[in-house]
Amino acid sequence: MRKTLLLLGIGLCSLQHPVFSQTGTITGFTKESSAKQQALEQQFDGLLNAKNVGNTIQELSAKPHAIGSPGSKAVADAILAKFKQWGWDAQIETYQVLFPTPVTRVLEMTSPTQYTAILKEPALKEDGTSAVEGQLPTYNAWSADGDVTAPLVFVNYGLPSDYETLAKMGVDVKGKIVIAKYGRSWRGIKPKVAYEHGAVGCIIYSDPKDDGYSRGDVYPKGPFKNEYGVQRGSVMDMVIYPGDPLTPGVGATENAQRLDRKDATTILKIPVLPISYHDAQPLLAALDGPVAPADWTGGLPITYHVGPGKAVVHLKLAFDWKIRPAYDVIAKIKGSTYPDEWVIRGNHHDAWVFGAADPIAGQSAMLEEARAIGELVKKGWQPKRTLVYCAWDGEEPGLLGSTEWAEDHGKELQQKAVVYINSDGNGRGFLNAEGSHALNHFMYQISETVKDPETGVSIFKRRIAEQMVHAISDEKKQALMNQHTLELGAMGSGSDYSSFIQHLGVPCLDLGFGGEDAGGEYHSIYDSWDMYRRFKDPTFAYGVALAQTAGRAALRMAEADVLPFDFRSLHKTVDGYINELMQNVQQMRMSTMVENKMIATRQFELAADPTKKMVFPTEKPAVPYLDFSPIQNAIVALKTGSDSLAKTWEKMLNNPGMQAKFNEALYRAEQQLLSLNGLPRRPWYKHTLYAPGFYTGYGVKTMPGIREAIEQRNWQEAQEQIKVDAAAIQQLAAYLAKAAQL
Repeated sequence: MRKTLLLLGIGLCSLQHPVFSQTGTITGFTKESSAKQQALEQQFDGLLNAKNVGNTIQELSAKPHAIGSPGSKAVADAILAKFKQWGWDAQIETYQVLFPTPVTRVLEMTSPTQYTAILKEPALKEDGTSAVEGQLPTYNAWSADGDVTAPLVFVNYGLPSDYETLAKMGVDVKGKIVIAKYGRSWRGIKPKVAYEHGAVGCIIYSDPKDDGYSRGDVYPKGPFKNEYGVQRGSVMDMVIYPGDPLTPGVGATENAQRLDRKDATTILKIPVLPISYHDAQPLLAALDGPVAPADWTGGLPITYHVGPGKAVVHLKLAFDWKIRPAYDVIAKIKGSTYPDEWVIRGNHHDAWVFGAADPIAGQSAMLEEARAIGELVKKGWQPKRTLVYCAWDGEEPGLLGSTEWAEDHGKELQQKAVVYINSDGNGRGFLNAEGSHALNHFMYQISETVKDPETGVSIFKRRIAEQMVHAISDEKKQALMNQHTLELGAMGSGSDYSSFIQHLGVPCLDLGFGGEDAGGEYHSIYDSWDMYRRFKDPTFAYGVALAQTAGRAALRMAEADVLPFDFRSLHKTVDGYINELMQNVQQMRMSTMVENKMIATRQFELAADPTKKMVFPTEKPAVPYLDFSPIQNAIVALKTGSDSLAKTWEKMLNNPGMQAKFNEALYRAEQQLLSLNGLPRRPWYKHTLYAPGFYTGYGVKTMPGIREAIEQRNWQEAQEQIKVDAAAIQQLAAYLAKAAQL
């Protein structure tokens, strides 16, 4: 049924949106240079080969290659050799970073029965690499060392709202070990919130309702998580800062000054361990206490209780806390006209174990782009701007390689970086695109020229059709049918773009395909070549689609006469954020009034009956009226500045003598949105529009200083952050107005 609806959506979209003509003018190019660019892209497409993508996935995922391992160095060396073979000027830049691996892992239930967790994923005859030696054991990096024994409490997904529910049930986790389900938030939030509520340890498991037999056949019969599968992963508190915990803000070079580990704020304070649902079931089955709320119930064949009670567990973890090398492969092709303007493309190469889908599928697509570009250069083509292709190490533990490189080269990047184009894992499905909103139209044009391998329509149309299938109203469906631009998502965290946009203010894109490649291999030993070729992208056609999409972005940025930034799109997006914030405050004000009225009624009822010995509920403080006028004035100024700049932009296409100066003003504009002091309590994050949420991790918070202050009902801070954001937007508006005068 879903397939039928999707094809219907594609048909409707085709009636509304003609395919972007390959003979049309490309934004940022004249009519003449557009024709040359289209011919270049046709040559580029003709050089891409799905078989190459598949072969590279098989080659680079053959052995475990976590950061600091022999496999990591071997993969980095292999990538370096490929770049050099293809004619790139390539080298490895090495950083020395902290990366702990396990020495001791013990999880056992001591009461009411005895159970010792297996903590291991078995090799499967159907998976050719699952028995290969050198695998990292199942663990969460940046857990604290610890040896704790305590009653167990089930906390659902371990979100702040789940602890509110427990409090209403009279359940306190102080001094307890909690067990939480993977999902609904980034994994690092779960032990962070547990620690804030007094827990002494945290266990995380994948429930089969979310990631297992409730979703479909389990591996190796199907793609979903089997009972022994475990999701490894970082629990670093990346919302404070990513990268090496001991060198915040500076590159982790050999001689860098380092913090004492006890002073590193991104390392957890309690032990935390991921387990399979095989190991979770006996622990959860032993819980007594209140029955869990209906929406907390998972897919295991037990009654879910929250505890605490007789179930007591012993958790013992110890790590080696060693400094290890991170190998970033950096390859360049020097620009012929603007060698000091860099178009940067990146994808990480490290994996928790084999990493066929994450990250090697994305890495292989990027390498196929690089091979094709090398062939173009051998045939005589040279980019106007310098291309910089980067294979990062250490993304999985906390964006280590990219962050250290960006911090190490920060000043140079703020002068030279035109854009950073990121990808990560990749699979069959729909285009996912996030990034700087001045690039909305740029990515729309690209997405209309790349065909979806499965349907033959543009990847833009297929993306719109998928959104229409899930649209909740006829109005939304109609709006999608009439949409003539690609709305980029806002950037949170969880991949290597974070340092570029949120710390340095470099414009960014994050691209990939997925949605029809669901499965439970993530960060397990089963993220393998056999899993990928069977269930993820069997023909590797979406690897080619990613190479076409990201490759076009890199080539167009490298060749554009005038860089394709349109800040009118940014204005429209930010205006929407501001209106949303104002509506949120109004809704909070109205809901607080209603709640307080109900509380007052309850207080009156309790006071009238002295026989009831109950604690009176207390009213919430009223929501004040925030002064949004500074930011409302700023957004008006931004509209004026962006409109004025757009007129100058059109004129610059025919003014070659001024293009160099104008282009530099365009790509450095994003830096105007940085705040000198950064976000409250996390100054590393300096972008005023985008940041990972303090309690969402990967998930973005737009205008985070204001939004999170409102969510925490910190009205004084909210008013202060309104002024901070207003100043940044005013600064950008003035900058654009000045650039328009060129």
